[in-house]
Parts: sequence; C-alpha cells; structure tokens
Amino acid sequence: MTRSRESRALILDAAERLFAERGFDATPTAAIAGSAGVPKGLLFYYFPSKTDLLRALVGERLELDPIDITALIARGDPARALLNVSRVLRRLQEESAVRRVIVWREQRTHPEVHASLRDYRRQLQSLVEQVLRASILHPIAAHRLRAAATAWVAIIMTPTLHDHIAPDAPAPPELAEAPADAADAADLPTLADLISAGLQDPAA
Repeated sequence: MTRSRESRALILDAAERLFAERGFDATPTAAIAGSAGVPKGLLFYYFPSKTDLLRALVGERLELDPIDITALIARGDPARALLNVSRVLRRLQEESAVRRVIVWREQRTHPEVHASLRDYRRQLQSLVEQVLRASILHPIAAHRLRAAATAWVAIIMTPTLHDHIAPDAPAPPELAEAPADAADAADLPTLADLISAGLQDPAA
C-alpha cells in the first residue's frame, strides 16, 4: 500500500471508529484527523467535506465482498441454507462498525447512507436467491424464490437498539431487558423452516 493510500485508509479507519462511538454529527473533523495521526489539511485533500467522508466510508465498507456460496449451499435443505447466510451476515456485522452501527444510525438523516443500505440489501437478496436456488432440488418459480429471499433479508437485517451501540459504549437503561438480536437466535430456525415450507415442490 502506498503512503497516500495508507493515509486515506487511516482516515477512514478513524472515521469509522469515531462515527460509531459518537455519531456523525458529534464528531468533528479535527478529532478524525487527530485519531488518524494526519494533518487536518490532508483529510480535506481526500474528503473535501465530512459528508464526503461519510459517503466514501459507507460506500466502500458496506459493499458485500465476494462470498463463496458453495460453503452456504445445503442441497435439499433450504432452511439450513438460510441459516448459513444469516451466520455469515452476523460475522460481517460483528467485524464492521459500518454494518453494525453507522448505517442504521445515519440512514434517516443522510440520503447517501440510505441509498448505500438499499444497495446492500439488494446485494444480499441476490446472494440469498443464489444460495436457495442451488439448495432446492426441484424446479421453482423465480417469483417464489425472490419472495423467500426478500423475507429472509428482512428478518436478518431488522435492526434493534443494540445495533446502534458501539461495542465499548454503555448500553442505555431501556436495553436492560431487550433481546440482543432482532430475531432471537432460537427463533431463526423456526423462521427458516416457515420460509422453506413455502418453497416445497407443489407436485410432491
């Protein structure tokens, strides 16, 4: 990595960390530059405004990296395939403050974040469709496959208050009794079974 690219990456890393901890509006560019260890002028060289920085951060780090779907396919068991996808998504969320915190917190007030989140959902839906298509052993109509993928993406991407909290930030009192996930882990297999039931071969 060249020094120029390294500096840009340091700025994005610092922005990701601070936006997750404090929120976009409460994070001054001086704090980002200081955390990145670069002059403030260099930050503005790469990102003329703080909004440009947010757009680049979300646009580059929310993209769904190429995933080998062969490890997610469960031949003859679409419910298991759905759970495989949810496991991968959970890992990606845990590894990225952009996916875990920032997009959910900022999407309502920043159209560029909302647009990136919408594109991410489309990428994820396409991934689920591919995995299901390879897991189902009988012919299935495209609209049924699309409906199942849409439903599963809606389930696993439904955010809760926990998704808006940085890992080291104290949880507010209202979360004391709240579940950790949008869909409790114990319920996901049941939901996967329900969706898979709609994908059964009508001729069977």
